[in-house]
Amino acid sequence: MPRILLVEDNDLNREMLSRRLARRGFVVLLATDGHEGVQLARSDAPDLILMDMSLPIKDGWTAARELKDDAATRHIPILALTAHAMSGDRDQALRAGCDDYDTKPIELDRLLDKIHTLLAGRPQA
Repeated sequence: MPRILLVEDNDLNREMLSRRLARRGFVVLLATDGHEGVQLARSDAPDLILMDMSLPIKDGWTAARELKDDAATRHIPILALTAHAMSGDRDQALRAGCDDYDTKPIELDRLLDKIHTLLAGRPQA
């Protein structure tokens, strides 16, 4: 079963999305801020990271850059999740090291397609 690290500070979003992913066979690890997300990615080596970009302590942009700069975690695909659907946000997420981008509110079928695409293309660690 693929392991997904969900880094989300909003309790309702975190609980709803983690339950929906678990029902579809994913093991879901949870972090509530960017610092905790980076630490869990390093210690637990998930198969994919869903990263909210607006996080306390360390934002998603910074966390993604740190993970992609670290040889131990750079292979882990990061899918940026953000409520910001402004022009240029997708490019900013990709420049920060994210492998793909999706907007909130989450459309589960679209998100699952992106997750499966990233997992299928993931290089072996």
